[in-house]
Amino acid sequence: MVRKRSRVQSSPRAPDRKNVTKKLYRSRTNRKIAGVCGGIAEYFDIDPVVVRLSAVALLLLGAGSIALVYIIMWIVVPEEPAA
Repeated sequence: MVRKRSRVQSSPRAPDRKNVTKKLYRSRTNRKIAGVCGGIAEYFDIDPVVVRLSAVALLLLGAGSIALVYIIMWIVVPEEPAA
């Protein structure tokens, strides 16, 4: 006896996003010090409070290099263009 393979219909494809490019900027609106954490949050589409708390937790847990990374990003990452 030969079994027939059932065909499962796939869900509709999401729009093709190959041409969409994301760029990391320091935020102008979600800013406490330099906008670095706000910019990271906007880039990854998450709450900026989560990014800030993670940075503070890493700083307090002895990952002092996070402060150096923050300062470097403050200098290197461009500010969000004015609207």
